[in-house]
Amino acid sequence: MDGDTRPRRDRPWLFRTYAGHSSPEASNRLFRANLARGQTGLSVAFDLPTQTGFDADHPLARGEVGKVGVPIGCLADMERLFEGIPLARMNTSMTINATAPWLLALYVAAAEKQGAERSALRGTVQNDIVKEYLSRGTYIFPPRPSMKLATDVIAFCAAEMPHWNPINVCSYHLQEAGATPVQELAYALATAIAVLEAVHAREDVPAADFPRIVGRVSFFLNAGIRFVTELCKMRAFVELWDAITAERFGVEDPGLRRFRYGVQVNSLGLTEQQPENNIHRILIEMLGVTLSKRARARAVQLPAWNEALGLPRPWDQQWSLRMQQILAFETDLLEYEDIFDGSEVIAAKVAELVREAREELARIEGMGGVLAAVENGYIKSRLVASNTERVKAIAEGRQPVVGVNCYTEAEPSPLLAAADGGFLTVDPAVEEAQIARLQAHRRQRDEAAVAAALEELRRAAREDRNVLPPSIACARAGVTTGEWAQALREIYGEYRAPTGVAAVPVATGEDALAPVRRRVEEVSRLLGRRIKILVGKPGLDGHSNGAEQIAVAARDSGMEVVYEGIR
Repeated sequence: MDGDTRPRRDRPWLFRTYAGHSSPEASNRLFRANLARGQTGLSVAFDLPTQTGFDADHPLARGEVGKVGVPIGCLADMERLFEGIPLARMNTSMTINATAPWLLALYVAAAEKQGAERSALRGTVQNDIVKEYLSRGTYIFPPRPSMKLATDVIAFCAAEMPHWNPINVCSYHLQEAGATPVQELAYALATAIAVLEAVHAREDVPAADFPRIVGRVSFFLNAGIRFVTELCKMRAFVELWDAITAERFGVEDPGLRRFRYGVQVNSLGLTEQQPENNIHRILIEMLGVTLSKRARARAVQLPAWNEALGLPRPWDQQWSLRMQQILAFETDLLEYEDIFDGSEVIAAKVAELVREAREELARIEGMGGVLAAVENGYIKSRLVASNTERVKAIAEGRQPVVGVNCYTEAEPSPLLAAADGGFLTVDPAVEEAQIARLQAHRRQRDEAAVAAALEELRRAAREDRNVLPPSIACARAGVTTGEWAQALREIYGEYRAPTGVAAVPVATGEDALAPVRRRVEEVSRLLGRRIKILVGKPGLDGHSNGAEQIAVAARDSGMEVVYEGIR
């Protein structure tokens, strides 16, 4: 044959695996193994104490250390996490929000100890605090000081780290909390608008730099099982973001208006029943973010088939990675332009999503913006109502879920026959080892330097200065995660977000709860008072879907419900 006659192929998206557990050393081994298997970027999961600003030996951290991510208590932990991984050449995504300034400070300090220039670092810090109040729950401070901290990160990166994405606006977690495609569009874009307006108002951000900052805003989206609608949602995001950045913020360069997003496909729909079916769900959901070239994700990380059971093992993550590689390299997907351009069906659905998202955005604007809609409970109540409808549709069989409410008879799965039960468990000894390391670190550091660094951090917060420079100084001085967060708690205070439950319409009549309602009435008569139920959730995990649905169902059953949130 004369030459290569194969069609030109587009470059594939970044392949990522969301990883981190047990200890910095164990996570480092996992990162290096994943990179050796062909992964092209790192996506770091932190444990809940790290996310919520507690040291491993804090009473509230008990039982949580290393469980859902890697524990990072000080600079030495960050160095161990990336030992042997040249950060100057790595693209690293860090899922961190309330403590984002601190983890970025630790990353910068660790990279500079490797000899890297901060201006050369590439990656992303999630830094979307708004969705924490609405869905994920790992917030610490009230919304307005939290927004200030988020824009501190953005302003610092604009000046010092031009290749870094300083915010990853997340609709992923909104869908996990029950958001419809329209809600996902509207609430994520409302967050991005609020962030950019806050950045634009800062005195330390030159007006000439603002378009470039807009160009560094990235998004982290979700893709559910209705993959045609999800594909249309991605195209709607592209259209709306281009219009918002041009019309509202005056960005003229089309390149800086480009909608840049990564994705993890839906975890909410993964089932504990017949979990082997989840691998098909994951693949179908990936199609929604890869088929349309014009709205293709720049980075994809896939959950593992067994995430409804527990933490995935390295083999489980490899299986998900191989799905991406097969789609990218074995199929002809990347040889074509957008195969949906010109489709009247797709165009009509995109137009519908755009119209309805604009209407919801206008409602939020009328309230004073996304922070006001968080504080008054509007958005949270909409999400709880949507999730309530989703749960009811599954319970009543209106939304088929194979293996859950239909086709429930099945052969035993050999995937669950392993001695480990088919998922990873974290050795309880990990927590004690992390505590011992942290306490040894405290004994060896210069306490005077720590005290001085923390006082400068408090002063910066009180004076409304950017906290990143003093945070980097804190990292180098040996300050711990809990100490950094406590210093800012002293300035900003803590926050309890609205639950959204009270605003959900009360269900009545002959629905699925009707027999329970009659029984509650009978027992309440015998007691001489209403049955009272207290709904709560132990631990630091902020996902409140289950607690909210219990509270709604108990209320709709006629019980007196006491529910003030889980954080």
